[in-house]
Amino acid sequence: MTQHTNTAEPATHAAEIESLQRFPFGENWTRFLARLDSWRIDAAQASLVEMLGLPTLDKQRFLDAGSGSGLFSLVARRLGGHVHSFDFDPQSVACTRELRRRHLAGTLPGTSPGAVPVEDGLAWQVEEGSVLDTDYLAGLGHFDIVYSWGVLHHTGDMWNALHNVSELVTPGGRLFIALYNDQGWLSRWWTGVKRRYNRHVGWRWLFICIYTPYFIWARWTYWQLRGHGGTERGMSLWFDLLDWLGGYPFEVSKPEQVFDFLASRGFELRKLFTAGGKHGCNQFVFERVRVSAAAQSSPSTLA
Repeated sequence: MTQHTNTAEPATHAAEIESLQRFPFGENWTRFLARLDSWRIDAAQASLVEMLGLPTLDKQRFLDAGSGSGLFSLVARRLGGHVHSFDFDPQSVACTRELRRRHLAGTLPGTSPGAVPVEDGLAWQVEEGSVLDTDYLAGLGHFDIVYSWGVLHHTGDMWNALHNVSELVTPGGRLFIALYNDQGWLSRWWTGVKRRYNRHVGWRWLFICIYTPYFIWARWTYWQLRGHGGTERGMSLWFDLLDWLGGYPFEVSKPEQVFDFLASRGFELRKLFTAGGKHGCNQFVFERVRVSAAAQSSPSTLA
């Protein structure tokens, strides 16, 4: 068993970018925001409703841990949730704030100026913060829904990150997470690709040329298995590709590891979509049915 402990002083985003240890996710999201339209917003909203099994989030507290572009914070707010968004990447925070500004100004597709009351901004808070910063998280309180899609495996300390966000779910609340699937040796191969992508600029376009056909084929296969086409969750194929190739730090997990980890912390699985043994994310929705003794201690996980 490997004992994980929280770092006393979480690393800064700027230091990790400068040392070529982190992909600039916020830079990618900034470009994506220019392409955000009503179709993507509606697709994102439909995917959130489908996974949570809730047609509305009326006045429920919704935490977007690692908000990225802010798209899912937006749809949670549109569904009536009281939203708190945070991200480790300052550019991602800026993206989320920009999306909130457009929402408040009524400049999003399907709205008109004055359609959203000014006080609505009080129901959508946006901050810079880290899922590894326990002092920051301690001040947030508890939430009916904690959402962290494709974030925790990019922290460099996935199991501690998962423990930390699970502690923010109120009893009876839901935890919606997506974590990269463990493919064994192939996952170790992808780790090397991602590390080189970030450390050597010259490798980037070479990797894009080499892996784009594979990425498109893999996505097409996934869509066929799911029974629909298009871009998943309202996202962009191109920006998903860059995120996939460059997304570092990078960790993976098996579904059974996630089940065991969260079961010991008082959670029961409510919904699951797996990557079918291939690359991509396994998606989980858990409900917190009790607060266990294990949840009060430092997380220890799987060898």
